[in-house]
Amino acid sequence: MVIPPVSGVVAGAVLSGAVAGCCVLRRWLPSRRRGFGTPADEATFATLHLISRASPSLRAGLTQDSARKAARHLRSLLGAEAVALVSADPADPADPAGLLVWDGAGEARHAASALIHAQQVLATGRPRVVNPDLLACDDPLCRIKVATVAPLAVEGRVEGVLAAYGPGMSTSRVRAVGEVAKWVSSQLELAELDSSRARLAEAEMRALRAQISPHFVYNSLTTIASFVRTDPERARELLLDFADFARYSFRNPRDFTTLADELRSIDRYLLLERARFGERLQFSVEVAPEVLPVAVPFLSLQPLVENAIRHGMEGARTPFHIKIVARDSGAEAAISVEDDGVGMEPERLAEILSAGGAGRDRRGGAGTGAGAGIGLANVDERMRQVYGDEYGLTVETAPGAGAKVSLRVPKYRPGVFPD
Repeated sequence: MVIPPVSGVVAGAVLSGAVAGCCVLRRWLPSRRRGFGTPADEATFATLHLISRASPSLRAGLTQDSARKAARHLRSLLGAEAVALVSADPADPADPAGLLVWDGAGEARHAASALIHAQQVLATGRPRVVNPDLLACDDPLCRIKVATVAPLAVEGRVEGVLAAYGPGMSTSRVRAVGEVAKWVSSQLELAELDSSRARLAEAEMRALRAQISPHFVYNSLTTIASFVRTDPERARELLLDFADFARYSFRNPRDFTTLADELRSIDRYLLLERARFGERLQFSVEVAPEVLPVAVPFLSLQPLVENAIRHGMEGARTPFHIKIVARDSGAEAAISVEDDGVGMEPERLAEILSAGGAGRDRRGGAGTGAGAGIGLANVDERMRQVYGDEYGLTVETAPGAGAKVSLRVPKYRPGVFPD
C-alpha cells in the first residue's frame, strides 16, 4: 500500500502546531521554576497575602464595615467554616454585645448564638472552646460542631471577640485562632493610635487658632481703629482684609486648600501686620504660576509666616525682611519662608520640633502665646502625616542669622484634594 504524500498545506499546519506546542511547553517550564519551590513557601505567601488584604480595613477600628471587609480574609486565614466578630461596644446600648458580622456557612442556625458564646470571653478576657453540645444543629449535614472564641484587646481593654467555627478542634487550631486574634488586636491598637494622633493634630489646630485670636485680632482691630478718623478709606480696606483672613482661618481644619488660597490669606495677614508695624516690616512674595493649583494642608504656611514675624523681629530695631518663595520643582512644589530676624540655636530648634515648642520662643525664653513653637511643630507633624516622613520641615537657622523654613509638597497625591 502506497501512502500518498502529505500536502504542503497540511504539513505546514502539522509542523506549526508542533512548534506552537513546543513553545508553550518552553514558556511553561521556566515559569514553573520561577514559582515558590515548596508547598510550605506557597502556604507562607498565601498567609501573608490574606493578612495584607485584611489589614487596611482593621486599621479603621472595630466597626461593622471594617469587620465585614476583614471577615472573609480571616475565615480563609483560619480555614474555618465560619467566623464571627462581636463588639463589646455595640451601637445599641441595650444589647450587652453586638454581632458585627457572621461570615460563612450556618448563619441562619448559629449567628444568634455567637452573642451567647462571646459573653464569657468579653467578661473574663480569656479564650474559650464551645463544645458540640452547645452547638446543637438539626441539620445532619451541618459542618459547624465546635467553636474557638478569643478576645480582641486594645491597651488591656477587651473590645470584642473573634470566633472561628468548624467541624472539629485541635490544639493547633485553638492556638491559631488565638494568634490571629492577637494580630487583629494589634491592628486595632494601631487604629487607636491613628485616631489619637488625629485628635492631637486637631487639638493643636485649635491651639493655633487660639494663638491667632487673642493677639492678632486685638492688634489688628486696634490698628484699624487708629485709621478710622485719619484715613477712613484705608480703615475700610483693612477691615475687609481682616474679614477675609478670619473667614479663611476658621474653616474646617481637616480641609485641604490650594496654594493660591493659602497665599491669598497670607497676603491679607501681611497687609494687616504691615499696617501695624509700618516700614519696620518688609516682605516679598515670589510664586511660580504652575504651583498655584497645588493642594496643601489647610493653614500649613500661615503659621510659619506668623512665627517669623512674632519671634523673628522681637527686639529688632532695623527693618525686618520676610521672603516667601514657591517654585516649580518637577513633581513637587518647593516652598520657603525666609527672614533676617534674630534666629535661634539649632539645638533649640530640634527641641521645638520634637516636643511641640513647650511654650518657649526662638531664644529659649518663655513664650507669649499657647506655645511659641507650636506653629512649626504642628506644620511639621501634619506634613509628615499626610505625605510621609521625608516631607517634614527643613529649617536653616543660627543666632543672629535669621531663619529659613522650607517644605516640599507633591503636586498630586491620591486622596488629597483641595476643598
